[in-house]
Amino acid sequence: MWLMTTKNNEGVAPRETAEAASIQNARRHAKYRRRSAGALSAVVAGFLCSLMLIPTPSRAEAPDDVLHASWNTLLQSCVEDTEDGYSTAVNYDCFASKESALDGYLHALKAVSKDELLGLNDHRQLAFLINAYNAWTVKLILNNWPGVDSIRDLGSLLLSPWKKSFIPLLGGIVSLDDIEHGMIREPGRFDDPRIHFAVNCASIGCPALRREAYRGEVLDSQLEEQTRSFLGDPSRNRLRGDELEISSIFKWYRDDFEQGWRGAESLELFLARYAGALNLSSQQLVQLEKGDIDIEFLAYDWRLNQTP
Repeated sequence: MWLMTTKNNEGVAPRETAEAASIQNARRHAKYRRRSAGALSAVVAGFLCSLMLIPTPSRAEAPDDVLHASWNTLLQSCVEDTEDGYSTAVNYDCFASKESALDGYLHALKAVSKDELLGLNDHRQLAFLINAYNAWTVKLILNNWPGVDSIRDLGSLLLSPWKKSFIPLLGGIVSLDDIEHGMIREPGRFDDPRIHFAVNCASIGCPALRREAYRGEVLDSQLEEQTRSFLGDPSRNRLRGDELEISSIFKWYRDDFEQGWRGAESLELFLARYAGALNLSSQQLVQLEKGDIDIEFLAYDWRLNQTP
């Protein structure tokens, strides 16, 4: 009867055949699962390797409004316009209360390599260096705060504060002079005399510490605003009779203003570009261009540019 246990042609009962087939199927499925798992692992490993090969954006490649965002916030919080509107004053107590944020920004600058910086366009490079100079100048004051009357007091007979190598930047330890004279003013690099109205030496006689970070995409307009504002300040530059009294910056760095920037091959021609800021009449402008106006250089005010 069909309920009886009988042998198949190979001498194996039908139930035994089913069980054997079930075992074989299970083995095949297990082997398939192992192969599938191995294949999946290979795919995952390949994907992870591909992620490792994808270049990650460097900190320097971030837009300037991101890279310099914390510095921008600090400037807006801790720098105030003076009453005359020509300059600014720095609230160093404010900076001291936010020093951790400043340190974070300086650490971000430190993380940018030289190759990464050189990969940016010239305007972004220059903005980076000016911001670095200004931020580290503030840090230098804070390192000795309070009780600072002048940045010059932070040096010694043998070493000025600008020559101290204490700044970790672009893979080395540099000084403020290294940043300004070796990088920003490097001959043939940027050759823009307006930088002298952007770098800030923490002194009243110095051009204003701008209340925003410098950014490559708007750097030209920022430098132009700084230049016009500084030249328009009668406490630093003024016409007295037939004599033009101007900041000692123009004496110390006269060569920078006579290198032909935008056609200005003399200090007089550079100043003539800003006749409006200097409040010169058309006749005085002609005299200046001809070199018929005497130029005198004012004493520099090295007192700290702090808020009252």
